[in-house]
Amino acid sequence: MINSKFWQAFFALAPIIIFIVAFFGYLFFVFSILGNLREFEDADVPPMELLAGIGTFVITILFAVIISLGSLIFYIVHAVQNPNLRENNLLLVWILLFIFANGIGQLIYWIIEIVNKRQQNLVH
Repeated sequence: MINSKFWQAFFALAPIIIFIVAFFGYLFFVFSILGNLREFEDADVPPMELLAGIGTFVITILFAVIISLGSLIFYIVHAVQNPNLRENNLLLVWILLFIFANGIGQLIYWIIEIVNKRQQNLVH
């Protein structure tokens, strides 16, 4: 599974894509609330439509957290097993980048250490 091209690309791209989807979902939710604000002010009953969109947003965020943690674990294991990183301090640098720049760090590692190395092996 560690050397599968599909899982490497999935765990590199999925956290960023889910973040973008969640961001636009949040914007849609906020603008739908602001668009119906007059209806909510004049209503005698509590506005259930206001809370209806929160469930979808919370599920999306929980899914993003699970995928992000999976990506973090996947790429830490991949970096530890990478023989190119054992000779110097790059292993520590990559792990710190994964932790402090979650999502972007995995994408950068995937591009630099996996995709570029794969293309270099094809050239030789």
